[in-house]
Amino acid sequence: MSFAQPHPRFSVLSASSLSSAEHLSPAASSARFSLPSAPSINTTLNTPKPGLRPNIYDRNLNKTRTAEVSASAFTFLFSEVVQYTQKRVTGISDLERRLNTLGYRVGTRSLELITWRAESSSKNPKREIRFLPALMFIHTQVWRATFGKPADAIEKSVENADEYMIIDNDPPLTRHVSVPKDMSQLSCSSFTAGIVEAVLDGLGFPARVTAHNTPLENFPNRTTILIKLEKSVLEREEALKA
Repeated sequence: MSFAQPHPRFSVLSASSLSSAEHLSPAASSARFSLPSAPSINTTLNTPKPGLRPNIYDRNLNKTRTAEVSASAFTFLFSEVVQYTQKRVTGISDLERRLNTLGYRVGTRSLELITWRAESSSKNPKREIRFLPALMFIHTQVWRATFGKPADAIEKSVENADEYMIIDNDPPLTRHVSVPKDMSQLSCSSFTAGIVEAVLDGLGFPARVTAHNTPLENFPNRTTILIKLEKSVLEREEALKA
């Protein structure tokens, strides 16, 4: 019976031991070789090497006082993301779609972290099964954890029962982003829409989320996050009312 050879990147032999191991065979020798012992967990985790900064993965997830990110650094990074993405798209809709995808990835991780911090020490953890409490959770907790403040308002569409809106009068994400006049229809808050869509999906309320510029005289950067729920969510809401 023959066995497949291990992949070079997963080999248990180092380069130095490989040359000597080639001369070993069951017929020639019965000697065994062993791997060097791994360092203890206490030594690896509790004794940082001098001159190295602490690893972000060693931080306590429940401590948020020192977890804030500089607003200027965050804005600069987001501006670079937009410029990088802009050079690789064919139009405004494609750019908004890619920003939405990037935001979705952030949203999945944000929901996991926020839920962990809220329920890890709770004696009675709960999961929202109604849409309006879940929407308030996004409006308040997700917005505060991501942008440092809650959103400004929640509105329900008068014409369509499946549409809800989250209003942010001054989004920190796009506060320092300058959009050219020929791209006035672009909403960089599509990144935020992706975060909201990911959180809704994670909570069990699938929806299509888009961002729209709705400026007012006092709030030129005012943004509306439009949530269009899937039919299954509305049917479940009606069933829970009964």
